[in-house]
Amino acid sequence: MIKVVQWATGSMGRTALRRIIDHPDLELVGLYVYDKGKVGRDAGEIGKRPPTGVFATDDINAILALDADVVVHTARISLPYEEQNAAVERLLASGKNVVSTSGFHYPAAHPGPYAERLLAACRQGNSTLAGMGLNPGFIGERLVPLLTGLCARLEAIDSREMAEASTMPAPEFVFDTMGFGSDPAVRDITRGPLADLYGDLYRETFVFVGAALGTAVASLEPAHRLTLAPHDIRIAAGVIPRGRVAATEWRWQARFEDGRRMSHSVLWTADARLHGATAGAHWQVDLRGRPNVTLTLALSDPDPNAPPTRAASDATVAIAIRSIPDVCAAPPGFFFYPGLAPFRERF
Repeated sequence: MIKVVQWATGSMGRTALRRIIDHPDLELVGLYVYDKGKVGRDAGEIGKRPPTGVFATDDINAILALDADVVVHTARISLPYEEQNAAVERLLASGKNVVSTSGFHYPAAHPGPYAERLLAACRQGNSTLAGMGLNPGFIGERLVPLLTGLCARLEAIDSREMAEASTMPAPEFVFDTMGFGSDPAVRDITRGPLADLYGDLYRETFVFVGAALGTAVASLEPAHRLTLAPHDIRIAAGVIPRGRVAATEWRWQARFEDGRRMSHSVLWTADARLHGATAGAHWQVDLRGRPNVTLTLALSDPDPNAPPTRAASDATVAIAIRSIPDVCAAPPGFFFYPGLAPFRERF
């Protein structure tokens, strides 16, 4: 039985909490929350499960003192990107492996103190850190390298995500972290702290793919785009006034040292119809080479009335939970799943 701490109970965290409680090979031993209103409540109550005897705490020292094998870390990404690192370093140094859906997909993309402190904490605690997720974490880091193995010649990679956020309930996330509702005449969110946050997060994807292909990133440039609301749009988190940001496409274009190119974009929207699409989460990967390769991936919930984001949340948590035994068995340091024969021009 693997002893698990769940860290954070937002939308993603509650999904992870339920999966941990329900899993026959996992034992929930701790629960960390940010909301003081949840402190002292049974984890089962928070996760809509029977009582567990594990009670939520906002005291990190209480978590550090627990006998636990792994922490499933689902904290909300916040500005600046490295703000969460101090807590993760303490968890690692205490001897707990960490599986995070909030970054850490390729810490080596940030050389210097960022990666060094995390590695030092792993060495101190004999622990392992893994960033696990859907995008980033799976689409660019696992699916794209796999597909390149189909190519006899590879010239360029283009991967795109479209996800509707109309049912996300947290205003601070939708209007602050995602940038919806901002006035481009007052503040251009494609420049500044928010753009830097996503640039830091997705830089890891490009550096990972470059390493998988046996090369490195020579240049990485943003090409972000905004879509403004043609009329007032009411979503679960509030109202987006006409003329304000109703969709953000975070897009970057990279050139690798071997001359190949890659673009990667994430389109979050308040209404998929603004882009001629249907609600839900969709990805498309295009490889240009010989042969050309196109893959379209869509996730849907078996319940047609479920929120559009639920399928992607389920998949993200499934990836994280599945990795737990592999992370716990790995040597100390940063964990990545081994590549599955990506493209190689030279052996």
